[in-house]
Amino acid sequence: MAQDKGVFKGTVKDGDEAIIGANVQLAADRSKGASTNFDGEFAFECPVGVHQFIISFVGMQTDTIEVEILKDEITTRNIILYPDNELLRAVDVKVGKFDKDIKDMTISMEVIRPALIENKNTRSIETVLDQTPGLNIMDGEPQIRGGSGFTFGVGSKVAVLVDDMPMLSGDAGRPEWGFIPVENIEQVEVIKGAASVLSGASALSGAIHIKTAEPGVKPLTKVNLYSGFYSEPKNDSALWWDDYPYIHGVNFLHTRKIKQLDLTFGGLVNLDHGYLGAPRPGEFVIDTVTNFTDDQMKSQKGRLNIGLRYHPKKLERLTFGINANAMYNNTNMTLAWLDDTSGIYRAYPGGVILQKQTIFNIDPYVNYFSKNGMKHALKARWLSTSNEMSANQSNFSDVYYADYQFKHVFKKFKDIEFIAGASTTQTYSFSEIFIASGDSTNTLANYSGYLQLEKTIFERINLSFGFRGEGYILNDTVNNGATILRAGLNYKLTEGTNLRMSYGQGYRYPTIAERFIRTKVGTFGVFDNPDLLPETSWNIEAGFRQGYKFGALKGYLDVAVFKQHYENTIEYLFGFWDPTFQFAVAGFKFLNTGASQVVGVDASIAGMMENKKKSGFTYIVGYNYILPTTLEPDQVFAEDYRPGGSGEFSYNTTSFDSSHKILKYRFLHTFKADVEYTFRDRFKIGASARYFSKIENLDRAIIDFEEVTENSGGTLQGIRYIDFYENHNTGNLIFDARVSYTFLEKYKAAVIVSNLTNKTYSLRPLKVESLRTVMLQLSAKF
Repeated sequence: MAQDKGVFKGTVKDGDEAIIGANVQLAADRSKGASTNFDGEFAFECPVGVHQFIISFVGMQTDTIEVEILKDEITTRNIILYPDNELLRAVDVKVGKFDKDIKDMTISMEVIRPALIENKNTRSIETVLDQTPGLNIMDGEPQIRGGSGFTFGVGSKVAVLVDDMPMLSGDAGRPEWGFIPVENIEQVEVIKGAASVLSGASALSGAIHIKTAEPGVKPLTKVNLYSGFYSEPKNDSALWWDDYPYIHGVNFLHTRKIKQLDLTFGGLVNLDHGYLGAPRPGEFVIDTVTNFTDDQMKSQKGRLNIGLRYHPKKLERLTFGINANAMYNNTNMTLAWLDDTSGIYRAYPGGVILQKQTIFNIDPYVNYFSKNGMKHALKARWLSTSNEMSANQSNFSDVYYADYQFKHVFKKFKDIEFIAGASTTQTYSFSEIFIASGDSTNTLANYSGYLQLEKTIFERINLSFGFRGEGYILNDTVNNGATILRAGLNYKLTEGTNLRMSYGQGYRYPTIAERFIRTKVGTFGVFDNPDLLPETSWNIEAGFRQGYKFGALKGYLDVAVFKQHYENTIEYLFGFWDPTFQFAVAGFKFLNTGASQVVGVDASIAGMMENKKKSGFTYIVGYNYILPTTLEPDQVFAEDYRPGGSGEFSYNTTSFDSSHKILKYRFLHTFKADVEYTFRDRFKIGASARYFSKIENLDRAIIDFEEVTENSGGTLQGIRYIDFYENHNTGNLIFDARVSYTFLEKYKAAVIVSNLTNKTYSLRPLKVESLRTVMLQLSAKF
């Protein structure tokens, strides 16, 4: 017998403005519903009876209403949605591909909202990511829970994605931080632990998903001007400049809906004097490779991005569009300091590369929502990178990426949420520095298929299961692949208490650079390893999330314990690889160093309090403890030449301190905190703190290299690090501060200070971190 039906009809508006594309869904069956048209109107058939309907739109508060549908009648409702409260969303947000509340996730995740990005005058996204509990950015390289040491960013073990599109360079697997549009970010999701099933094979120890914002109902224009300077070093002898150490820039964004077209347009310009000066060789050292001036060390960057999305009027379930982004960046890559005292803010001769980077991407896409609630998404990318670099280090690559994804809630199978897809990445690289493959042109092809299921049972238990198959072809000759699994459970113990457990596998194939790079700059070399094997991992964790509310104060506490196991661990080791010294005195090489593991705990607490006068505060505090150890300290994984050494390379023979089997270049303890107080929605004052404990272990060859250069009779510049390591390796606590005032509702003035105490500190060997910066920011939002 046919079910009796009626029609639910109406409009969705923001005040007097129609909302285009708002979703109106039957709560009991999300496959039944409609999206509003260009007049904000909707209409669809529903079963007779009293039902709840969910109305949602990006940037607006989701509403639920109850409506009685009568047989063969049209029931009309006019619905008003209100702008979402940014402060509230910072505590409990929707995340992940299944768009769930963060408390219901089966994995550990941290979320960064755009307010923090704007308040810290973020010029490049990694500076705010470094404020995230459990995530460290070491000289551009993301580390999640100690999953990697440092590799100058090459071969990242953390996947970086913008709107589900990979943002790692094709040949080196390096995050392109400066290319990410910081002026238009809706939120950043940091997944901790192996996340390869949905995030791709690079997500060996985690993933960073960056979501850009879509145009809202009303046009939006944002302009942000800033100007500031670097402070002088505390050690007067380390001051190398006699001009003004400027930092100037502007970024802007405009979004609007033009009938069926959504438009996003933004960009930035940044001019940076820099805090690192050019090399100054010693009396007997001839530097023909890096004989740069201080002016050549200054940086200039410009970037433009545009997004177009079209909603055909006669095909309301179809959307398609194209996004494009282009950047020119003139900068430097400093490998080592001149010395650890007066030359700490200068580069070592042969230890710096000038870079002129031109990079762009073009991303077409199409989305289709079928009447039964199925979503089909097809997206593609062409990412082209040209790095013109000094000392014959230039490299060029093109990456072609395509992904098809299907998403649906299967009502016949008790509301199982299902995502499945297939993707391919084709990388073409040209560079003389990768000639160790036998050719300066190299190709790497990846093919993968994936699926993930989510199911809620008894309204309290959320189960998830995922699978991914990976295949790689390197230069049409080397083939490799793997299958990856994950599973998770989240149990709602009470309304505010959630317990979770998860297991995930990871797989990462070595990049072209890791296998085939063979080059040198001055006395520094990087050595090839064509036999490098893929590394794999598995991660298991248990955690709980406790919400709390005490009057106007509300927030959450999240604690997780974890263990991550790695096989064929790839480490970037410094050593003496050529006994004749004909190629380079010493340098780095990527090696499989055997099995390793990281166990630990991370905890974070966040909250907010706001009164009726729009005054209050927000805070997030996080602590992370890891114990990263080798499981095979005696395994010989290479042979090299070291002065006075045995020639066998193992963890024990290459470590500065092997007594506790601690992996190199890790911080066992990290602490992050950010607090902001708001007075009457106009005056804000905030502060951040970051603490990194001492580095427990590093490459023993750094000591040997110091001895060789110091005892070269003046033919090599003496490189000094061990005194600094022994005298300063006690941990680092860094403070930032900010104050801002909003006037005439649309304008804001702010003073932002990073490294407030002007601390001289180093997080990775031979590289000093930035001096204090003081910035004046003027911004407007219309």
